[in-house]
Amino acid sequence: MKKQRGFSLIELLIVVAIILIIAAIAIPNLLRSRIAANEASAVRSLRAVDTAEVTYASTYPSVGYATNLATLGPGSTAGNTAATSTNAVLLDNVLGCPTATSGGAICPKSGYNVALSGGTAVNGAVYSYSTTADPIVQDQTGTRHFYSATPGYIQYNLTAPATSNDAPLQ
Repeated sequence: MKKQRGFSLIELLIVVAIILIIAAIAIPNLLRSRIAANEASAVRSLRAVDTAEVTYASTYPSVGYATNLATLGPGSTAGNTAATSTNAVLLDNVLGCPTATSGGAICPKSGYNVALSGGTAVNGAVYSYSTTADPIVQDQTGTRHFYSATPGYIQYNLTAPATSNDAPLQ
């Protein structure tokens, strides 16, 4: 009788079944980890915008707060160190994306859409702003919606875009 070499079909099926069981356990945890990382990035983005807004308002007091993310970013001055009131170079090119002009334009970053809107100008200066970060795909890129306003507090909502009336982030 000839000696067999290799694996039998049953042995291969058992190995494939074990691999599928391990994958079924690992993949949901991986997805939850990615959502948690995206949410942490969104909170860091809102904190960065808050810091940039305070710096911007201190640097340009006659303008007040910026009304869009492009103003806080490098815009057309990318690679140039000269900052102006229209390109303050306080945010990077991802968060201060040049497409985020007035009118509610958004900058996508780490599974979230980040948007900045300024308040009404009084005597040419803007004295308030609000920033939002909403998941691009609910329950896939993130579960919570975030909101920050002039004082710099961050609120969140699980089901709808967050407002100043929602729970504070702790």
